[in-house]
Amino acid sequence: MTTDQPRQPPRRRARVLLLLLWAGLGATSPSAFAAPLDEPLKPLPAPPALDPQRVELGRQLFNEPRLSQDHSLSCASCHRLDQGGADSQAKSPGFKGQPTRVNTPSVFNAALNFRQFWDGRVESLEAQIDSVVQSPSEMGNTWPALIRTLSDDSAYQKSFGALYPDGITAANVQNALATYEKTLLSANSRFDQYLQGNTDILSLEEKYGYQRFKDYGCIACHQGVNIGGNMFQKFGVMGDYFAARGNPTDADLGRFLVTGDEQDRNVFKVPSLRNVAVTAPYFHDGSAPTLEQAVEVMFKYQLGRPPNTQDISLIVKFLKTLTGEWQGKPL
Repeated sequence: MTTDQPRQPPRRRARVLLLLLWAGLGATSPSAFAAPLDEPLKPLPAPPALDPQRVELGRQLFNEPRLSQDHSLSCASCHRLDQGGADSQAKSPGFKGQPTRVNTPSVFNAALNFRQFWDGRVESLEAQIDSVVQSPSEMGNTWPALIRTLSDDSAYQKSFGALYPDGITAANVQNALATYEKTLLSANSRFDQYLQGNTDILSLEEKYGYQRFKDYGCIACHQGVNIGGNMFQKFGVMGDYFAARGNPTDADLGRFLVTGDEQDRNVFKVPSLRNVAVTAPYFHDGSAPTLEQAVEVMFKYQLGRPPNTQDISLIVKFLKTLTGEWQGKPL
């Protein structure tokens, strides 16, 4: 005589089959790649609540070529929102076509950086704007000249007059531009969705790439909500990158140019890795044309590891999940 065994509930049977499948594939468990509660990387915050009229004025100024001395360059000339907030060039053409000293970083999420510029010489977006307007290799302008130019425009007179009691001033131009830039957050990357609990949105290889990113120590510098942008680090911790590259310039001195401290030689702000897949070329000197080459340099000179083709491929796959959206479209 046989005895019927009690049937397992459907959900329990499905869970058992899933666990058996994972075991047969040699994986750990379905929860191994679930987003941890205390993950060192964080999803982007929601855009701040800002005066929409100041945002719009800042947007107009961001695209205003009259910010430059010869009316040839706007902020958008180098920070192209359709190219990840940068311009795909190793060095951007500045005032009178002369190249900038360093590679143009993305303007997306710049408001989340703890300092601005590669050498971190200013702390705020307003101070960054002040420097760019007056830089002889960027806008090449002066504030008195720019204020006169904007004051000759009746539309700008009206807009500033409605928003600022003292009208068109250097401080108010900086405030309007900074207000707009604070809205340039590239939300909804696939990795952000993963951090928020949608663990199925990344492929197994992308998850393995993230694990290697953490295990190998990349995350020691590329951390926080901006996956970088919150600390300084020497370029060439485990080897002399500049000797290998050759042709050193003053720009390679990095933060040393700001502080004069020998410990700051070749030290730079760690860049954000958000949207890194769409902002080639890489590094302050724009010397790495592809993401694979950039990761290889990091292996050699920051981690002291011989580059491994599989590891590089997996980490690049992970880095591509960091591309966010702007106005509802992928960058």
